[in-house]
Amino acid sequence: MAGLGVRLVQRMSSTRAFAKVAPHVVPALDRTVHRLTRGRFLLSTQMLPGVLLTSTGARSGLPRRTPLACMPEEDGKSWILVGSNFGRTGHPAWTRNLLTHPDASISWKGRDIPVTARLLEGQERSAAWTALLSFWPPYATYQARVDREIRVFRLTREDG
Repeated sequence: MAGLGVRLVQRMSSTRAFAKVAPHVVPALDRTVHRLTRGRFLLSTQMLPGVLLTSTGARSGLPRRTPLACMPEEDGKSWILVGSNFGRTGHPAWTRNLLTHPDASISWKGRDIPVTARLLEGQERSAAWTALLSFWPPYATYQARVDREIRVFRLTREDG
C-alpha cells in the first residue's frame, strides 16, 4: 500500500495544478511544523527526505529559510538539492542565493549543519540527475515543462 501511496503522490505532484498551489502551501506548512517541533519534523518528509535550508539572500544579505526535498548521499556528508520550482518557469530564489553565497546551513533530522553548496555541471550533473530521476521520477516532468535547465546543487558538510 505504501508503494501505491508514493505513486499517487508522484502523479499528483507532476500536475500543473500542484505546481500552482504547492509553492504557496507546502513551504509555509513545513516552516510552521518545523518551528513547532523545534526542528525535529518537516511535514513534506513523509514522502521525501527534506532539509530546512538557511541561506543568505543574494540581494538582501538576510537569512532565508526554505524547506526543500533532498536526496541524501551515501557518504552521510552531502545532500543533493534540486531547483525544480515544482516545474514552474523561473529558477527558485534559493538557487540564486546559493550561487551568490554558497556557505549555508541545513536543519537535517533536528540538527543544524553548516554546509557549502556547489552547482553541479556537465558529467557530474548528468550522473546526479540520473540518480534523482530514480529517486523521484516527477523531476522528469518538471524538466519537460520548462525551457531552463533545472539547477542541481551538492551541499557538503563543512569540516570542523
